[in-house]
Amino acid sequence: MCDLVFAAFLLTTPAGTYEPTPPDDRWVAVTAGLQKLAIDWEILDKREAGYVLTKKDEFNNDVNMLRRRLSEFADAPKLVEQGRLPDRQTANDLIRLNRDYRKQLDDRRILELDRAEELTSVVRETDQLYQVWDAIRDARCEFYYVTVRRQALKKIRDMVGDPAYMASKMPPALPTWHIAGE
Repeated sequence: MCDLVFAAFLLTTPAGTYEPTPPDDRWVAVTAGLQKLAIDWEILDKREAGYVLTKKDEFNNDVNMLRRRLSEFADAPKLVEQGRLPDRQTANDLIRLNRDYRKQLDDRRILELDRAEELTSVVRETDQLYQVWDAIRDARCEFYYVTVRRQALKKIRDMVGDPAYMASKMPPALPTWHIAGE
């Protein structure tokens, strides 16, 4: 318990603060506590534990990297929130549909010069929807590090807004409001 309290103190100290390397008799306890807490706080992926906080000459740099992450992810959703999103395969399918539609729009802009401005606007909206679904795919991608997935969750929430994010209401993959009128 004492090691976790000390780890919390170390991680919540402002980034950039110099941190001396723990003495040999405390090295294992301090680094184990830091790794455990950083993993629990979702600022370190379990796979990173094999090389973060493993070298004494890198201790200060590693601790400050974790401090920066703690600050960066302070308002990012936790991974448990990925459950409010469609699964990765669905995201992949919808992204493929989005990109196919985007290509059709590009082809039409070449042929329908009189509608080029309108089609360019639809392309922009299609690309914005792609950004949302690409972030959904990233958030649901199990082989990405926890930090990448949390960044994706934050990006989704910022793009769709808090109410839609909290209600799990993701936008369509295509600007359907344009499709009916074409």
